[in-house]
Amino acid sequence: MKLVLAVDGGNSKTDLALVDETGRLLGHARGPQSSPHHIGEDGCMRVLDGLLAEARAGAKLDGELASVAMLCMAGVDFPREEERLVELVSGRQWAEHATVVNDTFAVLRAGTEQGWGVAVVCGAGINCVGVAPDGRHVRFPALGAITGDWGGGYDVGLAAMSRAARSFDGRGPKTTLEQAVPAHFGLETPYELAEAIHAGRIQQRRALELPPVVFAEAAHDEIAAAIVDQLADEIVALAGTALRRLEMDGEVLLGGGLLQEENSRVLDRIRAGLPGVSVRVTGAPPIVGAALLALDRLGANGEAQARARAELSEVIDG
Repeated sequence: MKLVLAVDGGNSKTDLALVDETGRLLGHARGPQSSPHHIGEDGCMRVLDGLLAEARAGAKLDGELASVAMLCMAGVDFPREEERLVELVSGRQWAEHATVVNDTFAVLRAGTEQGWGVAVVCGAGINCVGVAPDGRHVRFPALGAITGDWGGGYDVGLAAMSRAARSFDGRGPKTTLEQAVPAHFGLETPYELAEAIHAGRIQQRRALELPPVVFAEAAHDEIAAAIVDQLADEIVALAGTALRRLEMDGEVLLGGGLLQEENSRVLDRIRAGLPGVSVRVTGAPPIVGAALLALDRLGANGEAQARARAELSEVIDG
């Protein structure tokens, strides 16, 4: 029985699954972030090694090689980075053939059976991919300001901290973020929060925790609402550019923790900014897309793909 190894390696968590050629889920493991952009190549391999060992144990597999490994990784933005991770994976006893792509491809495949369209991922960071019916694709590096992008939980959280501090000391307009942001960390003022981050008592990366605070305050505070609107506008810019460059009217799929149905202000503004385009939130988790891409490489039939989609979705959502 042929096996596939699927990985959704994100900036905040990693899912790894072992699936056989019939689509049956044999093993699954979840762990911390594995993006080589943040934890380096060695750190990435350590995380994946540990998760594979856990999934193999759960599946009662003793080191069997997968026929295909499909790694959909955040922080892999250039062909050279993909080639380097393939090289590292090929040196391990994981699979006969390995492919590494950006994690946006997993969101796109999870959300569509046709295999083409535009996908935007907005979790800890932000990224976008567009694939045309003829196989042409558009990608964006996602390295922050140096590549022109803004968005994701970290940027939204830092923006909230900044607006809170400026409200507190008078450099900016008043906002309820002045109270809500430090309160999230059990503090009273933005300066107390700034000092705690500066002294190392609170990690700056915990800005990732703040988007729910911003979304809640946006319901009644125009400064918080402006941050949410900026996020939506960035997503419109990414998706709209991908559609324009590919000269197509395909649908836009949204994935990641910040782009969920409950965040109605974001979704409403995205849809308004992309008139005439179908915009929807991907219901399936990205690991489903990674597994389906692997099964595609294996030539699995529709029944196997449907089974993999159902069983993986049940495990993740359950």
